[in-house]
Amino acid sequence: MKILWISHLTVILLIYSIICWGESTVNEHKAVQTYFDSQINDEDIPGVQYLVVDANQTIYQYMGGWADIALQKPMKANITMMAYSQTKTITAAAILKLYQTGKLDLEANVNSYLLKLPYKKPMTIRQLLAQTSGLPDPIPLRWAHVVNEHQEFDEETALVRVLEDNPELSFEPGEKYQYSNISYWLLGKVIEKVSGENYEDYVRQHIFEPLNINKMELDYTIQNPKQHAKGYLAKYSFLNLIKGFLLDKKLIGETSRYEKNWLHINNHYLNGPAFGGLVGTAAGFSKFLQDQLKPNSLILNEKVKTLFYQQQTNSAGELIEMTLGWHIGHTGDEQYYFKEGGGGGFHSEMRIYPKQGIASVIMVNKTNFKSKKVLNHVDQYFLSSNNVK
Repeated sequence: MKILWISHLTVILLIYSIICWGESTVNEHKAVQTYFDSQINDEDIPGVQYLVVDANQTIYQYMGGWADIALQKPMKANITMMAYSQTKTITAAAILKLYQTGKLDLEANVNSYLLKLPYKKPMTIRQLLAQTSGLPDPIPLRWAHVVNEHQEFDEETALVRVLEDNPELSFEPGEKYQYSNISYWLLGKVIEKVSGENYEDYVRQHIFEPLNINKMELDYTIQNPKQHAKGYLAKYSFLNLIKGFLLDKKLIGETSRYEKNWLHINNHYLNGPAFGGLVGTAAGFSKFLQDQLKPNSLILNEKVKTLFYQQQTNSAGELIEMTLGWHIGHTGDEQYYFKEGGGGGFHSEMRIYPKQGIASVIMVNKTNFKSKKVLNHVDQYFLSSNNVK
């Protein structure tokens, strides 16, 4: 009789905990929705896609605001946006895929793959990935061209011009961390040299296809202009005041293109697809994140996947806040891996929280968006183990 009573009590407690968990989850989801709704209503952002996933499912998603302010076209899950530097992590995965197949040596001198670089001091593939190569980091905002110039655009000529304009290293390779877009542009060329394939085609075949990521979810061109968000720059912002010095006039358009308090940035592509060329959706990136959360990745074996997240060091053996493709961040006691991207009209960030087994990604059609601050706030609702199934 006593055993039966204890059994009944256990069932009651279990039911109670499930009800409480459900109520807590609903309340937290409402809190996140209220937060983003207020951002849109206060005109802090035009539109947003936000996803939280674990290895097997979507835990939460928010799609809101406008993909097109003038036409009042709502932001939906299938609307594409530019990802900019989030692309770098995908490029890093492609490099590690070549390493995995034995076609590339991470410790090899970059000059053994690419000829005619102006830099005399040897730098390794690993140093390019970890951003310790010493390569300079000039402002890349003018390294872009409008969509109707893409067919005739010559990437090789554009890269040669950038290298000629920046022929000196900022420091000895390996000495310290310094972000450089040139480093990942060169990694794209390494991929082409080693694989014998076009960079974009290699990524599609070896990264996206195994993960069932279609071209409307992630690709290097705008697949459907009707399903691509307009990128905006806030009218009342410092960046808008100095835009003429930072952006090519072809990207800005006329001042008559203001839509409410937003300046529409014309559709464009970056000159180097490997450092920032991806166009896609939060859902597309979430498939990549889910693969990384799984015990067995479909694109990287266990050894190489571990290497992907291994914290790197400088030549003095000091740790830097960088892996071979991810930056390392902290929120409270939680360590996470992230990659942020931003440019003319869009901003994004994706994160992986390995201890919690979840990941998040946010994409907005606004240039100057504080993604770190926003994700630090909204991700907290999903980091408690009680909220992760």
